[in-house]
Parts: sequence; structure tokens; C-alpha cells
Amino acid sequence: MKLRIGLIGLGDAWQTRHRPALQMLQDRFDVRAIFSTVSKLAENAAAEFQADPVDGYQTLVSRCDIDAVLVLQRSWLGWLPMLAACDAGKAIYWAGDLDFDPVEASRIRDVIDRSGVAFMTEFPKRFAPATLRLKELIATHLGPPRLVFCHRRVQVDPAAPKPNTVVTNPLQEELIELIDWCRYVVGREPQSVVSTGLSHTSPADYECMSLQFAGADPKPPVTAQISCGSYIRSAWHEAVSFRPPSAMQICCERGVAFIDLPSTLVWFDDAGRHLESLETELPVGQQLLTQFYRSVTSLVRNMSDLDDVYCAGSILAAARESCRSGQRMDLKMQIS
Repeated sequence: MKLRIGLIGLGDAWQTRHRPALQMLQDRFDVRAIFSTVSKLAENAAAEFQADPVDGYQTLVSRCDIDAVLVLQRSWLGWLPMLAACDAGKAIYWAGDLDFDPVEASRIRDVIDRSGVAFMTEFPKRFAPATLRLKELIATHLGPPRLVFCHRRVQVDPAAPKPNTVVTNPLQEELIELIDWCRYVVGREPQSVVSTGLSHTSPADYECMSLQFAGADPKPPVTAQISCGSYIRSAWHEAVSFRPPSAMQICCERGVAFIDLPSTLVWFDDAGRHLESLETELPVGQQLLTQFYRSVTSLVRNMSDLDDVYCAGSILAAARESCRSGQRMDLKMQIS
């Protein structure tokens, strides 16, 4: 069956991820209405998908010919489209803002839980071909992880923000995604976190944290080091892309692997070097929307994705408290 959907916002990933995925999955998704704070974008996309451009998110979610809502852009609207979709009983694909505090996130989680709708957050690193292949290698060749390193350099544009956007910590979204990625690859929850930061301006331009995962027989303890920084000035145009670190480096019991997202994986074991280019695998956008389709059409409601969002945000909040206090933070209470 086709899922009748409405789109709210057409963000930076529209042309590269969401639009191509919806074009390839026309047998599963029928775009009926589109709302964007930039009306011209909504009109162009609506013409392409033979949908209706609408003048507000409330109008969109209240339509009787829509089963699910895809929020594809961070904006000043914040959580409002999500809350409106819950009130209307529409499933939610959330690619919007992840910049929230755990107290507010807990309230939002309760609202979604009570509404009974299907909910999925867009975590593209999870569904990258290289990540899915890494999970296979951990189960077959590499063995359980011991050390994980994720380092990310980001470029922050100092120019004035675009209209209808919110000003947030530029590292926030990246750190939440990296935390979730490490949790997904390791396959269990961290027990504690310790963090340091460096800031010449506000918000911080570099954050580093170390997550400690307890051993779970026969799996050994795991340490995951995550860092993200915007310390390279915008005037140094070529520096941010010079010798970028691997998105993830993971040391396992029987080998080590290096990931360059979305589709390059190099791993080493006793037999030597193995290079895998996964360009022919299903693109990230199609993987994500296929997973969303399954979650909406399934008779079993899966709340784990909603819990993952809350957990990653709680861990980041604990890491920032560790940075302020200089102490290691126990995560048992934060992510329970």
C-alpha cells in the first residue's frame, strides 16, 4: 500500500537525500501536500510531485488524505509541527532540530507516547552502507569492539543566519548524532561520561567526551572517544577539508576498521588490508524512508527510536555537566 505523506520544510538535505529517495520510492510514498517557510521551494517541489502547496503546517497535518508527516528542516517552529501531528494522529518522520534540553525532551516523549503514533528520527549515520557493513564485520570477522574514535571538524558560517532559522550551538546536532552512532555500533548503553571543552566564544568551538561502556560477558568493556570542533576559521577555506580524520575508527578483538561516510570502509586483520567501496548499496535516504515505511505499516509499535533520541540528548547534557564540574558523570539515572 502507498503511504500518503505531507512534507514540512525542505532543508539542506532535500536535493541530495530526501528528494531522490522519494522519487525512487514512489511505489510506497504518495506526496500529497508540502509546506515550507520559503513558499517558492514548496511550489516547485509540489509541482514535481503533483502535490498541493499549503500555507501552514496546521493546515497540512489536519488534512484527511495524509497518513504521515515528514519534517525535513530545522526552523523556528521547533517542536510545534510534531505536537500538531500527534494531535492529528499522524505518523512522524523527524529530521528537524535535535537541539533540546532533556527536561523538555521528556515532556515531548510523553506526548508522542500517549498519542500512539509511529515516530522515527533521522539518524543517517546509522543507515549508511559503511555502518551496516561494519555491524556485519563485527559479528563475523572483527569481533567485539574495544575502542571507538569519532572525530568531526565542522565549518561554521559566521554570516547572519538565514531567515526563519534558529541560532543554536553548531556542534549540538553533530554530537548527538555521534553519540547515537557509537551506541548503535557498540550495541549497549554507556555507564559513564567525562568531558572537556574549549571555547574562545560562546557557544563552545570544541567539545570532547569519553564514554565508558561496561563489559557484558563475553563482550569486553568499550571506551568511545567523541570530539567535534569548529575551531578552523571560515577564512581558512581549504583547511577544514585538509586530511580529514576518519568518521569512525574502531579497534576490535581481531582487527581494526576505518569508516568514511557514507560508503567507504577499510579494515585490517591478520590477513592484511581489506578495502570495501559500497557505492552500489542502497543510498542512505532510501534506507531511512524504507525503515520509516515499515514502522508505520507494522502492526507492532516500536518506541526504541524515540528512546534513542532522548538517550543521546541526556548523554550530551551529562557530558556538558562533566565539563563544568570536572567530574565523571554516572549515566544510569540520566538514560533510564
